[in-house]
Amino acid sequence: MKRAAFALMLATGVGAAYGDTLEACKRIVDDARRLACYDEVLGRVAPPADTLTMEQGSGGTGSRVKARETRGASLSLRWELAPEHKRGTFLFRPYKPVYMLPLRWSDSPNRNPRGFTERNTPEGQGLKPVEAKFQISFKVKLLESVVGDNGDLWFGFTQQANWQVYDKGDSAPFRESVYEPEFMAVWRTDIPVLGLRWRMVSLGFNHQSNGKTEPASRSWNRIYAEFGLEGENFALLVKPWVRVPEEEGNDDNRDIQDYIGRGEVTGIWKRGGHVVSLGLRHSLRAHPSRGAAKLDWAFPIRGYFKGHLQVFTGYGETLIDYNHRQTVFGIGVSLAQWL
Repeated sequence: MKRAAFALMLATGVGAAYGDTLEACKRIVDDARRLACYDEVLGRVAPPADTLTMEQGSGGTGSRVKARETRGASLSLRWELAPEHKRGTFLFRPYKPVYMLPLRWSDSPNRNPRGFTERNTPEGQGLKPVEAKFQISFKVKLLESVVGDNGDLWFGFTQQANWQVYDKGDSAPFRESVYEPEFMAVWRTDIPVLGLRWRMVSLGFNHQSNGKTEPASRSWNRIYAEFGLEGENFALLVKPWVRVPEEEGNDDNRDIQDYIGRGEVTGIWKRGGHVVSLGLRHSLRAHPSRGAAKLDWAFPIRGYFKGHLQVFTGYGETLIDYNHRQTVFGIGVSLAQWL
């Protein structure tokens, strides 16, 4: 099974990225930090740790042991928020989930995709309702501790592909590949909010495109803020955004925010090797009210190799389908999760 996981990493193009990160972990001298680095990169869920401090009693009468639980630090590990979690710049780290879904079924394949101008896209004809889907995602820290010991600049990249692998009559084409580079500045906050810890805030610029020409071209730019809150075995990401306007003559999906939405909330639960995430997007408009929901469940198979189940319903499951509503089920394997 470990060989299968390694083969999948190579197939998705992230093997070198994770290899570099593991090499960075190997160079950490402190034992606790090195172990935390390995656990974070490989997605291991460790039990909450206790930090023991020995305090000498007055008059030399003995010692007192005080246990302090260190819980809810997943965001800090993933984004290297605390000084003890920082591992330097220009090393590849996990970002969004990395998965391969050999079976992905839609109840309503978009056989006639249209942009804002209502032009048909002939290449959408004849789609099979069952296809394969995969996603790779990584991030790289470009600058560290820009203001004192806080503030890091990151570059992230995510690619999602939908592959008509079972359509042998058309030579099994890739239906769409969506490319999503982004830059984000991340600051540590660590403030108590409603029983959680507000761990981080980030400001980012995001470009998303399917790399196609007219009439199938879909692309947009947005500026966003993201707030990360955390509790025991739980994290909450709140992400509103604003679309960057384009020239009207070149804007083939100018209504994309009315379908994909103007913000997203993602809840993530981790327990016993299981990772469940629920993402909700909405247009933030009452008329019309549109959006989407996506549920991902990664469950242990063996070691760090996880099974992966995905359910999506709403608009924008992929960029060519930004204004098409469907419900999608997918099953496969994953190598990295949100946390």
